[in-house]
Amino acid sequence: MIQDSITYLRNSDELAKTILIGGVLSILSVLLVPAFVVSGYLVRVLRSAIDGEATAPTFGEWGELFVDGLKAFVIAFVYGLVPTIAAFVLVGGSLVATFSTESGAGLLGGVGLLFGLAVSMVLGLAAWYLIPAATANFATIGRLSAGFDVGALRPIVTSRSYATGWLLALGVVVLAAVVAGVLNAIPVLGTIVGVFVSFAASVVAYHIIGRTWADLQPIATRDNGVIDDRPVA
Repeated sequence: MIQDSITYLRNSDELAKTILIGGVLSILSVLLVPAFVVSGYLVRVLRSAIDGEATAPTFGEWGELFVDGLKAFVIAFVYGLVPTIAAFVLVGGSLVATFSTESGAGLLGGVGLLFGLAVSMVLGLAAWYLIPAATANFATIGRLSAGFDVGALRPIVTSRSYATGWLLALGVVVLAAVVAGVLNAIPVLGTIVGVFVSFAASVVAYHIIGRTWADLQPIATRDNGVIDDRPVA
C-alpha cells in the first residue's frame, strides 16, 4: 500500500508545483491561514483517495481548501480536548500534591502524577488513532458532524484493517520526521528541505488512510444495517 501511495503522489501532473506550494504554506503555517489551507489540501487528498483517483490533486479553489482545513482543525481540536483536559486535571492536581509540605500528600501526589501521565498518554494515543478516521468520514460526507458520527466510525476504527493502515501511515510520518531531523543538521537549508519532505510524507500518509477507509466502507455499511453490493475498491 505504501508503494501505491508513493506512486499516487509521484504520478501527479504537477508534482513539483504541488510539493513546492505545500512546503511553502507549511513554512508559513505560523500565520494560521496557510496551515488551514494545507490541512484542507490533505482533506482533498483523503477525498481523492477514497474516490479511487490515481494521482494526487493539485492546489486550487483556495476558499474550499481553507474551509475544509478549518473544519478538519475543529475535528482534531475536539478530539484532542479529552486528553488535554485529563492532563490538566490529573497531572496538574498531582503536581500540586507532590510539592506539598506533607510527606504523605507528596507521596500520593507522585503516584497520582505517574497515573495521570499514563492516562493522558493513552487518551492522547486514542485521539491520534481516531482523528484520521473522523477526518476521512468528514471528507466523504462533507459535513462537519460526520467527524463525530460514532455509528459510522465505530466499525472502522475497531477493525484490524484500519489499525494496519493507521500504523503504516504513522510509520511514513515518523520516517519523514527522522529524515527531517537529520536534515536539520544542515543549518537553514536542511530545515527548509525537511519541511518539504514532511509535506510529501503527509500526502502519502493521508492517501493510505483514504484507501483504507474506502476499502472498509462495505463493513461500515453492513454494521449500520444497510446492504451494500458495491465492489470493494
